[in-house]
Amino acid sequence: MADPGKALPANISGNFFVDSTCIDCDTCRQLAPTTFVEKGNYSAVFHQPESAIEESAALRALLCCPTASIGTRDHSNVKEAMAEFPLLLDSGPAQEVFYCGFNSPKSYGANSYFVKRTDGNWLIDSPRYTSHLVSQFERLGGIKYIFLTHRDDVADAREFSEKFGARTIIHRGDMSAAPECDIIIDDGSARDFESSIKIIPTPGHTQGHMVLLLDDKYLFTGDHLAYDRESKELVAFRSVCWFSWKEQTKSMENLLQYNFEWILPGHGDRVHLPKETIANEMANLVSRMKTN
Repeated sequence: MADPGKALPANISGNFFVDSTCIDCDTCRQLAPTTFVEKGNYSAVFHQPESAIEESAALRALLCCPTASIGTRDHSNVKEAMAEFPLLLDSGPAQEVFYCGFNSPKSYGANSYFVKRTDGNWLIDSPRYTSHLVSQFERLGGIKYIFLTHRDDVADAREFSEKFGARTIIHRGDMSAAPECDIIIDDGSARDFESSIKIIPTPGHTQGHMVLLLDDKYLFTGDHLAYDRESKELVAFRSVCWFSWKEQTKSMENLLQYNFEWILPGHGDRVHLPKETIANEMANLVSRMKTN
């Protein structure tokens, strides 16, 4: 829990605060943008929650903060907020898609996702290994596969794999971050993996980066592609492109052939838009990347 004695002076006074252990990962601003804002190299509270909806969002941010840098002076509703995780994002006839929460400092606060499927559940990238998530994943039927988009967001994947006997998937280009993985993607070809799941290598951010397309609807994008809530457009992050911007641009262009309506990133905001809108936004992004 955050330390009131280390509360940042940028916080507005009130129940919620951020302390100086904040790493400016953006998790809280994604979950509760009406409460938290970026101030220099930190997040801070610029507006105290005034409604039950705002308070719930701020409590979710508190629980998901990877460094426990968010505090509250009223803990009465924390358990109720915890019970919401993993947080259901969308459901269909064959699957339910959840945001795990409990972001890990090992992945700089990256988001991870859980998919409940009739033929076996998936974990996409890894949250913190917590007793709450373990019990919830058990309730939902365990984990069959763990898909790691790239080396940065491995976090506690090994612990979840050992607990649930899950098989873990990674590209050979990033395998050094998780050498225990037992399903290794060796080349740059997209491939179908079980029903309605396609694994698509997208080198650029890292050499072995991959995305996962589920049901031609949900694209789990790791650090390859995200939505920017301020500019309201799709973005790629050149400043943290560790391998090759040229390759990342090619990988982005390759995604133009696929249909999806959800973008579910590790870093940056998720978004749900009509497929036609996504297609147009993707084409605009590729054009910008080619001239950047």
